[in-house]
This record gives sequence, structure tokens and C-alpha cells, in this order.
Amino acid sequence: MRYLFLMYGAESSWSDAERRACVLETLSTCDDLAAQGKLIATAPLHPVATAATVRVRGGRPLVTDGPFAETTEQLGGYFLMDLADLDEAIAVAARLPPVAKGAAEIRPVQAVDGLPPERIAPFAVPGAGGAPFMLLCYDDEGAWDRAGDAARRDALSAAVGLCHRLSAEGRYAAAAPLHPAATATCVRVRNGVRHVTDGPFAETHEVLGGFYVVRAESQAAALAIAAEHPGAARGSVEVRGLIDLSGLRNSEPAA
Repeated sequence: MRYLFLMYGAESSWSDAERRACVLETLSTCDDLAAQGKLIATAPLHPVATAATVRVRGGRPLVTDGPFAETTEQLGGYFLMDLADLDEAIAVAARLPPVAKGAAEIRPVQAVDGLPPERIAPFAVPGAGGAPFMLLCYDDEGAWDRAGDAARRDALSAAVGLCHRLSAEGRYAAAAPLHPAATATCVRVRNGVRHVTDGPFAETHEVLGGFYVVRAESQAAALAIAAEHPGAARGSVEVRGLIDLSGLRNSEPAA
């Protein structure tokens, strides 16, 4: 089953040297997971100060600077994994160096028929079509429950259609809805001891319901894509740029 790991932490808790060491250790762990066929994709996000959030109300996009939620610890990156079950997901999350100071929220990914083929491998590197961005789609689950199954089906159909258009333009990497927030699990490691709690990292009225990874020429262009997501009319879509780590990896001396 696929799981999305959302990596939360306080940006100020890491020195530059600690952050670099953490990234390099994480890359090594990722190489091991990729060799086992468990890692699908990963990337850190640009600092939370670069975030912007879009909502569509009355047919008009409303853009605000900053992340969806103002919290002490913010989303700093993600991993998309293919793992046997939640027990394995918890074990893998506990291996990831960032959980020593932050937390990994584990969310099972819903399979959706009809999505275009993923374009994962080189996507964190800027290229044709612009820079990579992650679109984090926050929903009021109760509002969707009240809207009914027909509204959900229409929204999913519109979302799949958007993915196909982006794919035809060479802008699409991946997208998926997540299982409800009640299925979330958080993992932290403190002084070598693993701590596991049920529920999402942050208790908010709107919860993360899905994600896209796309290319866009600018953040403004990424926000325009986000405004087309059907969930933006009922919730919010946070836009964050992805960081390309290939230069850091390539700068390391050969062993």
C-alpha cells in the first residue's frame, strides 16, 4: 500500500550544519529504501515563509501569503512510499533522521483509477515546464460528507481531468487523495525511543485531503493551477516549492 509521510518540524531547531548532515543521512536512507523498491518519491520543501495559499470563493481565487496553518512546527518535506502495511510504515518513519527533532505524519494514499502515468524520477530538478511545486489540498471532511456522494464523484472527475491536462502539458508528476485524517499516525523519536500516536500532526478544522506535484513557471502559475483544483472551492490549497538536492548529492566526495 502507498503511504504519504509528511515531515513536520521547527525550521529554527536546526543549524545549517545539522540540517546538511540530516539531509545527507536521509539521502543515504532513501538510497537503501529505493533499492528495496519502497521509495517512490521524496523532496524537502522551500521554507514556510515562501508558502502561499489559495481559496476559491464565489468563483474568485483568494490568495494569501503564508502556509495554510500557522503553527510552531511546519511541513518541511514529504516521502511517498510503497510499503506492506502501517507497521512497516511506522518502522520506516522511525528510521528517517528528521523525526529526531520533528515528527512524521503517516497517511495512507487512496488509489484512483484513471490518473495519468506518474513522472517521478527527475521531477525535483527544474526543467522544461518550470520549477516543481507541491500543492497541498486541505478540506473540511464534514462539508464533503454533507455535500454527498455525487458531489464527491464530480470533484474527483474534475481533479482527474486536471491531472490529464497537466500531463499533456508536461507539468504532472503525481497526485492522489488521502484516506481520512482519522487514519493518520504520527511518529517521533526522542533520545532513541520511538513514540507513536494516532491522529494527524495538527488538529485543524480543515485537514490535508490530497496532494499534487506539478511544474510551473512561477509560484503565481502554480497558484493558478491550485485554483483549478475542485477542492479549492470548499477548502484551501497551499503551494510550496520543492528543493532540488541533486547538487548537494553530487557535491559529496566519492567514498
